Amino acid sequence: MSTTSYAEVLELIDARPRDRATVFAFCNVHSVMTARRDPQVRATLERADVATPDGMPLVWTLRRTGAPDQPRVYGPDLMELALPYGVERDWTHYLYGATPETLASLRAAAERIAPGVRIVGSHAPPFRPLAPGEEAEVLADIRASGADCVWVGLGMPKQELWVDRVRDELPGQALLAVGAAFDLLAGTVPQAPDWIQDRGLEWAYRLWREPRRLWRRYLLNNPAFLVLMARQVLAEGWRRRAR
Repeated sequence: MSTTSYAEVLELIDARPRDRATVFAFCNVHSVMTARRDPQVRATLERADVATPDGMPLVWTLRRTGAPDQPRVYGPDLMELALPYGVERDWTHYLYGATPETLASLRAAAERIAPGVRIVGSHAPPFRPLAPGEEAEVLADIRASGADCVWVGLGMPKQELWVDRVRDELPGQALLAVGAAFDLLAGTVPQAPDWIQDRGLEWAYRLWREPRRLWRRYLLNNPAFLVLMARQVLAEGWRRRAR
């Protein structure tokens, strides 16, 4: 997990190398627990250039284990900051994921958030694995667009696996796996109020909104993560006392 901030992520996007892609992952409890079960996902997150604490439980863990001032770096908020930040720097953007309807709403939202924003391409992939020829066409379109930022909203872990797989095909571009940011900024899914997010209860809000889809994720992952968090915090406390 990276100790970072919104300002640092924006600077890293702006100063990214031109000979390779720069991969940004935004991690929450679901990411961590999926990585513990799936070695491929774990390796993918470890290869990311930056893996921000997207969820408050991860922020609290970092604060208690050596990074007391660590802020949350939440994918939807980062995207909302990056759009106007990029207008000033003439960044171009490509949107990959979701549905055509959501992408249309996201484009409109981006133009409201950042007048003058340059979205140079978008693609809503089918809900199935792409054939090699289809993926090659998508990658060619992204390269031809000249996008600085490729925003990917496929859901975890599909989006992380995708950006890791294609990173060598997209040199010089920032690949940002922001998940629910597409739906939240497009307004197709309501976002939890700030006071709920600040208390780490966004999971409860989402579970209330989509119980049939999310109950297993939250009711199994969250207790298991709390046990892991407690162990890590206690271990860090013992290390500090032993010094």
